[in-house]
Amino acid sequence: MSTEINLQQLAGLKPEVLPFLDKQTNTFSYIVRDPDSQACAVIDSVLNFDYPSGTASYEGADAIIRHIRDNDLQLEWLIETHAHADHLSAAPYIRNALGGRIAIGEHIDKVQETFAKLFNTGSDFAHDGSQFDHLFKDNEVYRIGNLNCLALYTPGHTPACMTHLIGDAAFVGDTIFMPDSGTARADFPGGDARILYRSIKKILSLPASTRLFMCHDYSENRELEYETTVGEEVTNNIHVNSGIDEDTFVKMREDRDRGLAVPNLILPSLQVNMRAGNFPDAEDNGRVYLKLPINAFVS
Repeated sequence: MSTEINLQQLAGLKPEVLPFLDKQTNTFSYIVRDPDSQACAVIDSVLNFDYPSGTASYEGADAIIRHIRDNDLQLEWLIETHAHADHLSAAPYIRNALGGRIAIGEHIDKVQETFAKLFNTGSDFAHDGSQFDHLFKDNEVYRIGNLNCLALYTPGHTPACMTHLIGDAAFVGDTIFMPDSGTARADFPGGDARILYRSIKKILSLPASTRLFMCHDYSENRELEYETTVGEEVTNNIHVNSGIDEDTFVKMREDRDRGLAVPNLILPSLQVNMRAGNFPDAEDNGRVYLKLPINAFVS
């Protein structure tokens, strides 16, 4: 089934979208519901993690679970738009409570290969995405209840990023932000500013009325926002509006990325998220450990 056919099918469908904000990491998670059934998906869930004490907790995930149970919804998918470097996924915790399949883009194997070396995971750690229940391919059609959905490969921020078009709603991960915040960084291993520009243009070729749901909002000059449209981004995005060409974007993005700090939770996040939200196995004393590689990001 082609992308064009699916866009025609999706154009008139409007899923119900409920955001959940994790204030610590400034991350929006979503419950997306088929309006004609009880079926739903959870996108980019967050596990609460206090780095100084090494404490994991589940307040945010429990709020999502509570809403799904209180409304008698049926969870079918736990979707990760990419392997996040700024928060830990709560997908396994939610799946254990409610069922559903944990899914990510098929190119997660590239992320796993890179970071398995960094964290010296050993030969027991598979680099094939098998830790996830499902790996999305580009232009793959899937369903939430009776609602057709389309997975679009949109790399650049990471090599495994996917945008999920669910009815008239697109969940863009970290590719693009609200118009006044611009776009995501492209300097992580496997990232590429030129590829990111082309992925964003792919998103912005969707119908102008398509709703875009952000994973983060970093504006300091207004209230937090999580939703915009393709039309608003094409007109007003400060990094990729219709008047900015590819070379201009690449120079801006690369210059900007050189001044950005490493995310606070990048080291615990990647160790967990490349394992589909699972922690490493406990050691012989029964405790679970995360590694802290020294000078890992010193160029």
